[in-house]
Amino acid sequence: MEKFHTIYRRAAQRKGSEAMLQHLLSQPKTHSELIATTSSEVLSEMSKKVFQSGFVWRVVRNKWPDFEEVFWGFDIQKLMMMPDDMLEKKATDPKIIRNLNKVRTIRDNAFMLDDIIQAHGSVGQWLADWPAEDTIGLWAYLKQHGSRLGGNTGPYALRAIGKDTFILSRDIEAYFRAHKLIDGGLNSKRSLTTIQDTFNQWQTESGLSLQEISQTIAYATGDNVAGMA
Repeated sequence: MEKFHTIYRRAAQRKGSEAMLQHLLSQPKTHSELIATTSSEVLSEMSKKVFQSGFVWRVVRNKWPDFEEVFWGFDIQKLMMMPDDMLEKKATDPKIIRNLNKVRTIRDNAFMLDDIIQAHGSVGQWLADWPAEDTIGLWAYLKQHGSRLGGNTGPYALRAIGKDTFILSRDIEAYFRAHKLIDGGLNSKRSLTTIQDTFNQWQTESGLSLQEISQTIAYATGDNVAGMA
């Protein structure tokens, strides 16, 4: 396994300087900022990523103000009370992307977030307290308890919400395979554990967020798509 400072230097060289690299890296929210994040904001970002999966992201972004209007600002209490016939009617609204199966996830994930609120007081508190060294555990929770939040959809949603996470982009996968850190399926338990342990080590070495580390690896590898790492 490479030391992180070696990867960091390579990324800085590829981007022209350390200053340029620093300019390109982004930060997750702080612990207190995450605590202040509302359940409506979390559900909105989760829903946006569900709709962006397999679709043109820009089109979804452009329509999102209309989604906010149609779904009451993603107020989870109102959404949980929405009967099936109203949900199906909303799924035909021309202002949104009309996909009934994805629209159903909005209500389903509202119920998931309400369960978290009942157990932890707030979704923001729950996210803020989830340990970075078990990021793959958080992904697994969203996949198991949420609707259509498996694969990279859950991690992309977490990144959008501001929760610190790495993302298994093509560049990240390419790095781990090129350095023979993984050789099986990317999402196998063995591979995910190896990737988490490696990120934990790099975080200990560098003091950087998982997000910054993930983006740095992307800039040091492949297509340099840092926003997707």
